[in-house]
Amino acid sequence: MSEVLVQPPAEKKSLLGKKERKLLTDPLSDNNPVTIQVLGICSSLAVTTQMKPTMVMAISVTAVVALSNWVISLMRNAIPPRIRIIVQLTVVSVLVILVDQMLKAYMYDVSKQLSVFVGLIITNCIVMGRLEAYAMGNKPYPSLLDGLGNGFGYGVVILTVAFFRELLGSGKVFGFKVIPDAMYEAGYVNNGLMMIPAGALFVVACYIWIQRSFAKHLEEKE
Repeated sequence: MSEVLVQPPAEKKSLLGKKERKLLTDPLSDNNPVTIQVLGICSSLAVTTQMKPTMVMAISVTAVVALSNWVISLMRNAIPPRIRIIVQLTVVSVLVILVDQMLKAYMYDVSKQLSVFVGLIITNCIVMGRLEAYAMGNKPYPSLLDGLGNGFGYGVVILTVAFFRELLGSGKVFGFKVIPDAMYEAGYVNNGLMMIPAGALFVVACYIWIQRSFAKHLEEKE
């Protein structure tokens, strides 16, 4: 009698395999859109005086870059190359308008603080960069993860900058007073430099220096 070969059942592919996790984690450090690719610097200097609006900005950019990546990836085979930039800008514009209207409806005070910078997400280099570099050549699910990862990477940087600017510039974090009155009575003075874009540039520069020094130390250790 001939033997019947029974093939083992095919393994189910994990939604968060090694490649998928890399898409989410690489932009946090090794390929950070702000500190490594030097994209999205303008908003990181302009909207980071306080933690609350900065967090809203981070969430807004993450939502826009992730959803626009996903939508453009779905449409990539139907978009003529000559009008791809126009299509990309149209998709991003619609998403930014939706985000802006939601902020005005549910977080009006924060929307006023962010001013024109929500609208300027349309021209954010991170959003357009990921559409061109990744979404136009990859499937929807990886493109969505790529957008989320780059949004998270952007958020980590601007929230770190906002933390130090608000703490050193006004003695607060998320609007709550952190530095006690005793320190002010002893002569401590808030750092006014942290409340202007030059202070943000200084913090971003320190962040880049620390990150790259740490990465270089790990490479030498290996």
